[in-house]
Amino acid sequence: MKYAVIGTGAIGGYYGAMLARNGMDVHFLLHSDFHHVNEQGLRIDSINGNFNVAVKAYAKPEDMPLCDVAIVALKTTNNHLLEVLLPQVVKHTGIVVIMQNGLAVEQVAADILPQASIIGGLCFIGSTKIGPGHIKHSDFGMVSLGHYMKDESAAGITPELGLVTEDFLACGIDVKPVENLCFLRWQKLVWNVPFNGLSVVLNSSTSALLSQQNSRELIKSIMLEVIAAANACGQSLSTSMAEVMLVNTETKMQGYAPSMKVDYDHNRPLEINAIYQSMIDRAARSGADMKLARMLAQQLRFLSRDDAQ
Repeated sequence: MKYAVIGTGAIGGYYGAMLARNGMDVHFLLHSDFHHVNEQGLRIDSINGNFNVAVKAYAKPEDMPLCDVAIVALKTTNNHLLEVLLPQVVKHTGIVVIMQNGLAVEQVAADILPQASIIGGLCFIGSTKIGPGHIKHSDFGMVSLGHYMKDESAAGITPELGLVTEDFLACGIDVKPVENLCFLRWQKLVWNVPFNGLSVVLNSSTSALLSQQNSRELIKSIMLEVIAAANACGQSLSTSMAEVMLVNTETKMQGYAPSMKVDYDHNRPLEINAIYQSMIDRAARSGADMKLARMLAQQLRFLSRDDAQ
């Protein structure tokens, strides 16, 4: 299959480079890095071995071929661009893989391309863009993929999901297809909601947040609130997940700055709506009041000068 990558940063750059390195037909849409990547390709400094790969780079979507699959790895704060970008780079009956954080982030693409198959991708990876076309992969690398259903039901392992999974596996990407994308989205929010927000509000890395009992207890309280909200919305998350995530973060991950902290430090917009507000609103429709998450979102809006309600 022919792939388009929209958002060639820490996520799209890494997974797109893995596909291109292993012989897939991949086309990268770039902005500020276009000239550098067009001339020098992508450089990946990885725990699994460093590599450079020459790629097919484009500055304009209209110059790209219509692809079978589009990987969307933009920040959700740029999703307003997809209405123009997607129809120009992927077939209207193609596959769109949304590699973004948050809840129901796939719906934007589903509205733009109603006949396409929309797949959500949740990336469990330590990856950072450290220069033009230069990605540092420091930890993990697994991506879970699930077929998106607007009604939040489990789609199962669809043929389209199987095709993308096969390509990823063939290129050495650690990929796990899942039957229920919505469950997986909520599961990742259990980690993302406390660690992303508190890393900004408390100006701390993940290891620093876990080094003191007060902040550790706060993280766990927020995790339990997210789990309760998920279950109110029809999922079945165990409360034991909170402690497991805390221990795994302490023992299996190097301390680092989550993506929201990196965005804040670089004066970029924060993904408050995708990670917090959509979850808070969805929970409210099911009768769950997320007081801790709402307070954290309000603090983030203050710090980022975002006065949205």
